[in-house]
Formats: sequence, structure tokens, C-alpha cells
Amino acid sequence: MRTLLEVDLDTETANRLITDGTLPQVVEGILAALEPEAAYFHARDGRRAMTMVVDLADEASIPAVCEPFWHQLNARVTAHPCMNADELRTGLGRLG
Repeated sequence: MRTLLEVDLDTETANRLITDGTLPQVVEGILAALEPEAAYFHARDGRRAMTMVVDLADEASIPAVCEPFWHQLNARVTAHPCMNADELRTGLGRLG
């Protein structure tokens, strides 16, 4: 299931990881584990943020996907099931 993740990093935690030099390793580890279709890094509401599209095998995958953000980054995570244009066309075609 294609899922859009919006991740807002805790400023204090991110500052600490930047200061000790480990933020790049943490982010690279998460990216390697999730293998996102797309990943973007930006500011949102004055905080460091990431937006990525990942493929979840099923709903039971949500804890494994979100836990690294919560545990390592003290981040706020929002997940949205999403689709591309072809999937939207297919879905709309099923409406009748």
C-alpha cells in the first residue's frame, strides 16, 4: 500500500544529533530500511521535516515503519494512504 509519510523532527533531538554528527547516519539508516519511492527534506512550521512515499506491505507494517522516527528522532509522524494517477483512474473507473 503506497503511503505518504509526513515526518516532523523534534528540534532539540535533531540539534543534538547534528551536534554529535549522527543525524546523517540515522537518516541514511531509515532510508535504507524503508527504500522510499521518493524522499524530500524541508522545513515545515519552523521545524526540520521529511516527506516520503513508502510501500507498506499491510497495516501491520505501520509500527515498524514509524518506530525509527519516534525512537531515534522523537518525531511526529503522519501517514496517509495515497495513489498515483494511474491508480486514481482505475479507482474512479470502478465507481460505476
